[in-house]
Amino acid sequence: QVQLVESGGGLVQAGGSLRLSCAASGSRFSINAMGWYRQPPGKQREFVARIDSGGDSYYSDSVKGRFTISRDNAKNTVYLQMNSLKPEDTAVYYCNVQIIPQNYWGQGTQVTVSS
Repeated sequence: QVQLVESGGGLVQAGGSLRLSCAASGSRFSINAMGWYRQPPGKQREFVARIDSGGDSYYSDSVKGRFTISRDNAKNTVYLQMNSLKPEDTAVYYCNVQIIPQNYWGQGTQVTVSS
């Protein structure tokens, strides 16, 4: 049974930084893509960033230049470094891990950015 454990959320002032982590365990198979999504209050879940097994990364326009996704394959862990945070970044952030043919989701971690 694949498990994803997220950490690193919290409350921060606008302009501040946070680093999210998501560690995957329990899989006998290689992890393909790893990524982050978020769900702002009252809105639908949206894509934030993704990193492929080869290290190629992709970002939503709203976070490009401020957020950096990375992964440690030896630890089956994906990170999201969030800088220059804005109040509109406030959301529950979910880790997503693709182990073909399935997608797995973390439990979510709250990020709140105060103005």
